[in-house]
Amino acid sequence: MSKATKTALSGAVIAGAVAAAVSGVSLAGVTDAYAANEKCYGVSLAGENDCAAGPGTTCQGTSTVDYQGNAWTYVDEGTCATIELPGDRMGSLEPLERDLPA
Repeated sequence: MSKATKTALSGAVIAGAVAAAVSGVSLAGVTDAYAANEKCYGVSLAGENDCAAGPGTTCQGTSTVDYQGNAWTYVDEGTCATIELPGDRMGSLEPLERDLPA
């Protein structure tokens, strides 16, 4: 291997390491932002859930019914059960059997 090839390869390795380090910092910030939140089931409008919307769905934005009981959204920690919803509904830290799509 020539000296030029070794230098180019070393540069690529260093650039990759720097990119990995920078992206790791970004991910840590996102993780910290969600640390003070909790998953709250049954509080999102159709298509606005953060994840989990029952069998046959893929994840974010896949709920098809308002306040779908098996779809969750991140909310501030400790607020899930106090969110005011129409029809005497309450949020839950566990999936609910109400308002499921037909």
